[in-house]
Amino acid sequence: MKGLVLAGGAGSRLRPLTYTGAKQLVPVANRPILFYVLDNLTEAGIADITVVVSPETGAEVRAAVGDGSRWGSGTRIHYVQQDQPAGLAHAVQAARSRLGSDDFCMFLGDNLIGMPIKGAVESFSALPDLSASVMLKHVTDPSQFGVAEVDDDGRVIALQEKPKNPRSNLALVGVYLFRAEIHEAIDRIRPSPRGELEITDAISKLIELGRQVRFDKVDSWWLDTGKKDDLLLANDTVLDAWLTHDIQGEVDSESRVTGRVRIERGAAVVSSIIRGPVVIGAGARIDNATIGPFTSIGPNVTIERSAVERSVLLEGCHVSDVRRLHDSLIGRRVRVSPGQAPAGAISLLVGDDCRVELARS
Repeated sequence: MKGLVLAGGAGSRLRPLTYTGAKQLVPVANRPILFYVLDNLTEAGIADITVVVSPETGAEVRAAVGDGSRWGSGTRIHYVQQDQPAGLAHAVQAARSRLGSDDFCMFLGDNLIGMPIKGAVESFSALPDLSASVMLKHVTDPSQFGVAEVDDDGRVIALQEKPKNPRSNLALVGVYLFRAEIHEAIDRIRPSPRGELEITDAISKLIELGRQVRFDKVDSWWLDTGKKDDLLLANDTVLDAWLTHDIQGEVDSESRVTGRVRIERGAAVVSSIIRGPVVIGAGARIDNATIGPFTSIGPNVTIERSAVERSVLLEGCHVSDVRRLHDSLIGRRVRVSPGQAPAGAISLLVGDDCRVELARS
């Protein structure tokens, strides 16, 4: 089986951060979201993976991911450019020459699930009569997602894309397993009213043609990281679920570190309080500050005389003399400082290479 990862799109819901970078490379717990997707695929035994990229961010994705060797010597990652964001089924069309007639697992590159897909992959491979299988999760507001209607025999009988009146609360989580028949189905659909080739329409075409489509339920967390609050929730969840305590950097005798905290080599904590879960990247300096919980601090970040909690700070940013920064997503090389000492807590979403001066209101 091959893998297909979708890492294109404009990332408009995470702007201004995504004006200068791919949304799939925004870090969660100091690792790009896309890396967790590739972890899940390779742990399922999928070693031949095609990543679909956009013209705007393709070079950045290629530079970050490379040829796949970091996921094992047998892993090979290839790249295909999708010239415009014309839908998930259009992305499959763009990658068709790489996929050939092989079975494949399609995984959205900005989605995280807290369970391995290995079991779903093995079940699909063992049932050759299936044309497709999807992973589903119970949600409270299905109108925001693609929704599946299923029967008691484990079959998908209908799909709806963001329905006003959903017939189910089972949402598609962005992991799909396909036989080669999906290419024929895509060839037989037309763009939706929003001008895109929808993968839900292609799967519906399989059902219409009498092909079998089944499902697996996600019984863990599932996170779409497309917006600021969603990304902060993903950071919270990954830190809570997967972070292990590991102090490789320097912590002086006047500092206090509690809970699960990872301090990477070359980082320094001076006269500060760190409350886990927290990850602090290589080369960072925390000086007379209070950090956490649920905070990810990227490489070479400096935080001085400030309190930061439930935030993601990307590489090279500098925060000084801020009384309380919370629920924030701060881009690379950003400087945040007060023109005057701000009285209360602040929450920010700041793109790369900005300077923010805070004044008392």
